[in-house]
Amino acid sequence: MTRNISATLLLLFISSYAIAQTGGKSTYDFLNLNANARIAAMGGNLISVKDDDLNLFSQNPAALNPAMNNQLALNYVPYFSKINYGYAAYAHKFDSIPGTFAVGVQYVNYGTFTRADETGQVLGQFSAGEFALNIGYAHQLGKDSVFSVGGNLKTIISSMESYSSWGMGLDLAGMYQSKKGFTASVVLKNMGAQFQSYTKGNPEPLPFEIQVGVSQKFAHLPFIISLVAHHLETPNLRYNDPNNQGPTVDPLTGEPIKQKKYIGDNIMRHFIFGGEFAPGKRKIFSLRFGYNYMRRQELKVDSKPGTMGISWGIGLKISKFRFSYARAAYHLAGASNHISISTNISDFHKKEKPVPNE
Repeated sequence: MTRNISATLLLLFISSYAIAQTGGKSTYDFLNLNANARIAAMGGNLISVKDDDLNLFSQNPAALNPAMNNQLALNYVPYFSKINYGYAAYAHKFDSIPGTFAVGVQYVNYGTFTRADETGQVLGQFSAGEFALNIGYAHQLGKDSVFSVGGNLKTIISSMESYSSWGMGLDLAGMYQSKKGFTASVVLKNMGAQFQSYTKGNPEPLPFEIQVGVSQKFAHLPFIISLVAHHLETPNLRYNDPNNQGPTVDPLTGEPIKQKKYIGDNIMRHFIFGGEFAPGKRKIFSLRFGYNYMRRQELKVDSKPGTMGISWGIGLKISKFRFSYARAAYHLAGASNHISISTNISDFHKKEKPVPNE
């Protein structure tokens, strides 16, 4: 009995991070947590950019390309309520096999909880966490490689007190990148199933999602703009609180009041906007920002909306390493801080060119 109560409270706690009508209908929602600082700074989703940044693989497997060969990326987020999560990835291009491979490890540690019975008597402690092993592959199509396709296979393991489960998911993606800096992509995320449920005979679906993204890199300006449409499989993302409804009947005439339609608001909830300013060919310094309209509408306090839904970050390249930091505002209670570091292992094996004699 005490275990059932503790597990129920934990699941309710986790579900508080779910978003609007997309939350509470699936398991393994931690798969949608983004640990990378660059992606977090640009609104929390970046499927529309393709360059040599390995972290893009976590959002869009079609973004994998030979420029990421031997790159290692590490990401960490000290989240709310002593929760922490992270992501690590490595990519490799085999000479004898077409395409680029990558492996990633995603985890979330929910921390330690107090186990108590229904009377409040403390019986000890328990921990909870989730883990996913990702194996990705992408192939560039055609001589000019303007098209690419990719997939990401996930093995997912979850452990919450005495309850555990596992499942498998699959991401499929296609991408187009023109020579004029325009990029477009389509991603089908988290297709799969839960093979072992927390309770026998009660399997839950994965957080399936359809996303479309476009970006434009300007020819004479070191700036990229990104637009991502998310949760396209769910047309209505609004939530109407039954405890916060206005009058439906005019008290004077007795006629029904025409309810306001929120078509524009619902459309905007599907979009995430991002931008990145990175001057110079070496991109030693980068400045990023993003705006997540849905996050702002769902998590803001009406009396004091503040900067909810707005995110920003910076990137620095020092020697053989890339460092990134981002801060994303979720609520007046606080914001998330994202820390990322990446490097290319091949750079440590390159021989320095000899200095010519004068």
